Amino acid sequence: MPVPKKKTSKSKRNMRRSHDALTVVNTITCPNCDSPMRPHRVCSSCGQYRGRQVKEIAQETENNSNEE
Repeated sequence: MPVPKKKTSKSKRNMRRSHDALTVVNTITCPNCDSPMRPHRVCSSCGQYRGRQVKEIAQETENNSNEE
């Protein structure tokens, strides 16, 4: 089984890990419901994108089940 000949220095180890950092996810506020959402995506809380209703909301189905 292969074994490293020399100990990896802190500098080499850190240079290798320099691309492993996580990036912060950019968020904006939804103009309709003011909840945080990712840009260029449908709002997960209200289901609107660029002023149009694109996706049905799960809350509406919950309200229908409570009436029964």
